[in-house]
Amino acid sequence: MIISSVRGQTAVVLGLARQGIALAGYLAEHSFSVRASDLRPADALGPAFKALREHQLDFVLGEHPQSLLDGADIVFVSGGVPMDIPLLQQARERGIPLSNDSQLFLEKAPCKVVGVTGSGGKTTTTLLAGRMAVACGYFRNVWVGGNLGSPLLADVDRMTSEDVAIMELSSFQLEIMKTSPTVAAILNITPNHLDRHGTMNAYMEAKARILNGQRARDVAVLGWDDETARRLRGRVRGHCWGFGLGADERLLDGCYLDGERIILRRGGVSVPFAERKDIQLRGVHNTLNVLAAATVAVAVGVAPTVMPAVIRGFESEPHRLELVREVNHVRWVNDTMATTPERTMTALQSLTAPVILLLGGRDKKLPWDALAERVKMGVKAIILFGEAAVMIEREFGRVWAVSPAHMNVAQGRGARIADKGSWVEREINGSIAGTAADPGSILTFPALVRVEEGLEKAVQHAAALVDAGDVVLLSPGCTSFDEFSDASARGEMFRELVLGLS
Repeated sequence: MIISSVRGQTAVVLGLARQGIALAGYLAEHSFSVRASDLRPADALGPAFKALREHQLDFVLGEHPQSLLDGADIVFVSGGVPMDIPLLQQARERGIPLSNDSQLFLEKAPCKVVGVTGSGGKTTTTLLAGRMAVACGYFRNVWVGGNLGSPLLADVDRMTSEDVAIMELSSFQLEIMKTSPTVAAILNITPNHLDRHGTMNAYMEAKARILNGQRARDVAVLGWDDETARRLRGRVRGHCWGFGLGADERLLDGCYLDGERIILRRGGVSVPFAERKDIQLRGVHNTLNVLAAATVAVAVGVAPTVMPAVIRGFESEPHRLELVREVNHVRWVNDTMATTPERTMTALQSLTAPVILLLGGRDKKLPWDALAERVKMGVKAIILFGEAAVMIEREFGRVWAVSPAHMNVAQGRGARIADKGSWVEREINGSIAGTAADPGSILTFPALVRVEEGLEKAVQHAAALVDAGDVVLLSPGCTSFDEFSDASARGEMFRELVLGLS
């Protein structure tokens, strides 16, 4: 039974993670009667929930009963709550509007807002654009948050018209949003979260919603090298800007590379403002992130003259191709935020040494074919762990057209490296490294080791397989929710395990 005090509109908040807790607190402070619900019990919600209990709220924990909707004026949905649960279906049938913390923030924000979305690179682009905005000195305050850091709604009452807010937006947030930021960036759209959205088209439509509420004076920034993002040009209602690795005559405004120079084009006029060597981040994908950040920063009013120093001083964020340690000439790299096969491929493209790849977690129902082909180059062994390990083994076997019996290296035994210079694991009948073998027995795929346990056992296996010059890369291609609360927790555990190696 729900007992509510009448304080104004009645709002239901579903999901009490970071976004939901900030939202419930904000609503309670602004004369809403709040019903907060989460499927977890109180003792699993953490210290932030204890602080939230100081507000005059009604809590329903362990379930989402339909009685939550009785007399409700609006339902706010946290990003982690699926949109097809029965309670939300019932809310739609009753005509109760749905919203979330990002939508409410855009409605209340008194300043210019930059929104950044994409399948990869959102966090790096958002943080770098924020640093550029701070460096220019034009804004009274620069606020950075959204899907990363603190929900911006918690600070909206302190913002002024002289500020700028730069927010990361996920497809989960965008799929019910109706308001758009002043500058809306779509970096790229590649398969992701199909376990949530069902189809690639539904996922793309969720991303594209960032453009729907823009007006004629607003700016949309599209990743010009990404075909799906570029195709959204026809949906742009204001000015269309872009960024890419090369010039395009169709692109009148934006940033691109010309050899080793970074170019800003405005109204068809191109001016260099930085050098490629200024970029400290590893990989082509991060070059694109820098171009994206520079483009959205200029679009919101940042002078390009401040950007070279910011770009030179910007290093990789934790959990994104983070070098944890080099020991015995082996580098251990934490890329836990690579939660799709595509992001794992991007990580592999950034490395030139032989790789032992740690792959696994919880699957998002994404295609694995391209990664199965990509690991034939430069990957000498793959260690599969977590809930998705058996599925990944099966998918790789299908693409490689070999049986699991020929793929496994049980407990680190079996196939040996016949030619380390090739970086390709070869199965040799009864022979060892350096011994001649029948050419017909050589297979062109990495060794696969599937551990029944989780990340800790995967790290132990990697430590047993490494040779000097190798890179051990945690780039799992899956979410962490089978073993950890989030990807950051998985990265922290990887870091602890690696630092504990002798």
